[in-house]
Amino acid sequence: MHWRKLSIWIAVIACAAVLATVIALRVHRWRPRTVTLQGAVLRQDPDPGQRLPISGVKVEATDGMMSASAKSDASGYFKLTFRERLWPGHTLQLSFRKSDYEDFDLSVPMTYAGAGDKLYIAALSPLRTEHETENATGKKAAVVSNIRIRFTENTEGDENIGSAVRTFQAVNKANVPCNQQAPCSPDGKWKAAVASTTLDAGTGNEFRNARASCIAGPCPFTRIDSSGFENGGRMITASALNWSDTATFLLEAEVFRKSINSSVRESYPVKFGRTLNFVLPATQEGVSIEADIDGTPIVFPLGPDMYLSWATCNSRSSRDAASSTVYRCELKPGFRF
Repeated sequence: MHWRKLSIWIAVIACAAVLATVIALRVHRWRPRTVTLQGAVLRQDPDPGQRLPISGVKVEATDGMMSASAKSDASGYFKLTFRERLWPGHTLQLSFRKSDYEDFDLSVPMTYAGAGDKLYIAALSPLRTEHETENATGKKAAVVSNIRIRFTENTEGDENIGSAVRTFQAVNKANVPCNQQAPCSPDGKWKAAVASTTLDAGTGNEFRNARASCIAGPCPFTRIDSSGFENGGRMITASALNWSDTATFLLEAEVFRKSINSSVRESYPVKFGRTLNFVLPATQEGVSIEADIDGTPIVFPLGPDMYLSWATCNSRSSRDAASSTVYRCELKPGFRF
């Protein structure tokens, strides 16, 4: 009987030790850490081409005690950081809220791999369709048609404003032994002379297509150093070595000035549902939208605030190498394409 009780106590102590070890390991393994959640908010539509990004959506993550929030940008992208204090098996609640759209909630299981390993896509359904909005107001929607985008594009160009010419001489006497007193001819036999000249293109200008040549004297016994002018630039220098009688050299180059050229461009947007989309180069300025409102042509300067009486617009920088700007305008209630 005594041994039986002792065995029970040993089993209890062993189970307690195992449980304590498991708890310690879980506490160590699941200590609080930072989780980054990111994803995109889109409009719900069975047509993938109509699943447009939604900006300004409030995205909130909560575990019931702590919360973190962010807003989606013009591309629908959101990113928020949450301090995870949950044990495995618990979930994090993500909520998406914006007027004119139905509320959307998403449960995020908290696993050891981390909720931040996934991308979360939220598809929000609009509260009213175009026809429902028109029926609710009791007014026929104004028709927006014949839409064109006009903008000024600035391009950097080069203008040839002239040329520069200068002569110089390398004074020397032929058939004089060098006697190892530099400068000498390339073979070290004859005494030589070195001469050079420099040209300055002036502020804001640069030389291109520079060239130098021997134009008089015993040119076969000369050598021109092109390292000072072959790459152009504001200042260029030509030097020459002469190991015979006096020789004359010519340095000439074209002068260019950088200039900004402006030209008016026109493009046409692409319409998806109640939105229009267009992309402009990074060098654009003075964007305006030309459109017919119920048949009346009107020019709408977009301006830095991108305000239109008939649409809500936003822009974002593209992630392509050209760094273009992506514009998206959504019709306001009371208007239709």
